[in-house]
This record gives sequence, C-alpha cells and structure tokens, in this order.
Amino acid sequence: MNTSSASGRLRAKLSLVEAGPHGATAALWRADRPRERYLAYLVTMHQVIRASVPLMERAAELADLAVPGGADPLAAPLARYLRAHVLEEAGHDAWLLEDLAAAGVDTRGVTLAVPPPDVAALTGAQYYWAEHHHPLALVGYIAVLEGHAPAAGLGAALARRTRLPEAAFRTVQAHAQLDAGHVDDVYALLDSLPLTGRDEALLAVSALHTVDALTRIFVRLGRRAPAAVPLRETGRPTPTGGPG
Repeated sequence: MNTSSASGRLRAKLSLVEAGPHGATAALWRADRPRERYLAYLVTMHQVIRASVPLMERAAELADLAVPGGADPLAAPLARYLRAHVLEEAGHDAWLLEDLAAAGVDTRGVTLAVPPPDVAALTGAQYYWAEHHHPLALVGYIAVLEGHAPAAGLGAALARRTRLPEAAFRTVQAHAQLDAGHVDDVYALLDSLPLTGRDEALLAVSALHTVDALTRIFVRLGRRAPAAVPLRETGRPTPTGGPG
C-alpha cells in the first residue's frame, strides 16, 4: 500500500484493523432471527446517522471560527467540504425511519428509545474532539463510515432471508451505491490539505476509535437477542428489532 500520501497512510493504518468490523458484520448477517436483527440494525443506524448532519454542521461552524484570523490553513477547505457533505447526507435518517415503517414498525418508539452506550461512544467522541481539539477529527470518522458501506448485494440477500418488503431496504441499497464515491472524496480532501504529523495523528485516533466502536455495535447486534419494538398493525410489543 502506498504510504507517500496522507490518504495512503490512513488507509494503511485502517487496513490493520479491518478484520474487526468485517467479521462482526458477517457474523451479524449469519445469525438466527434475521428479520429481527435487520430491524435492530436499522434502529441502531438511525441512532447513529441522525447525528451525522448536526455533527458536520457544528464542525463546519468551528472551522469557520478560525477563518477570519487566517492562522489555520485547514479551516476554510474543511468547512467547505463539510458543508458540501451535509447536502449529500441530509435526510438519510428519515430514510431509515421510512424503511422501518415499511417493515411495519411503529417509528415513534424508535425515536423515543434511549440510544445505548456504544452509539453514544461512537458519535459522542466526535463532539468532544471537534469542540475541544480540532474539527478535523470528524474527517477520520467520516472516512471509516463511508468506507464501510453495505455490500452491493446485501439488500437483496436480506430481503430473501427476512421476507420484508423491498421498501424496507432503501437505505442499505442506496448507501451501497453512494458511499464508494463519498469515500474517494474524503481521501481526496486529505491529500489536498497541508497536514502536519499532529493532524495525521488526530485523524488516526478518530478513525481507529470509530472502527472499534462500530465493531462493538455490530458484535452486540449479532450476539444479543433483539429487544421488542411495537408493530403498527397491532400496537403490541413483538420481538422485532431495537438495540438491547
């Protein structure tokens, strides 16, 4: 792997830990009760993705604060990238709720559920680093999330196993197509920035934390029995999805 660029060095570091999330997701989709686990996955991804746009907006605001003085050469290009990526990611949390609704889930319960600690650990660390160190940290997070898009055939395979309607797989299918281009964009950004060794260390810490937190989430979803989520048709708790 070419490590002569910032993107190459980050990719090389991430290649050392890729087995974690890949193994955890493979185990998740091989586990029993695929319908319930898929709905639990959608609930958890909604809890993660609903933080994406607010995180990027806040990081862009923090980058803007450094622009007037001109002392931070990363600030202006970082803010431009984040605002452009906000437009690409806007509404994806709503897609997940629509997928859940198509599967018969009462989404009011989804939005009211307390997110588990592993979700808070994944997203909350980015708020800390952006607010108290530098918003560049968020780029490490984005690189990992975009680099772990669903496989192209996952939606169709899960539809066969779960027997849920096709409308319940919109987000999985869309991200399988969209994220390849997005990950190229984020690495192109890194190679365009005048990064110092300290900047690259921040990116690596953020990215490696993101891999670890994602792995923990997928391990939980694959091992723990999914909690009950009420279905719209009956209004009664039925063992379908929801992080336990």
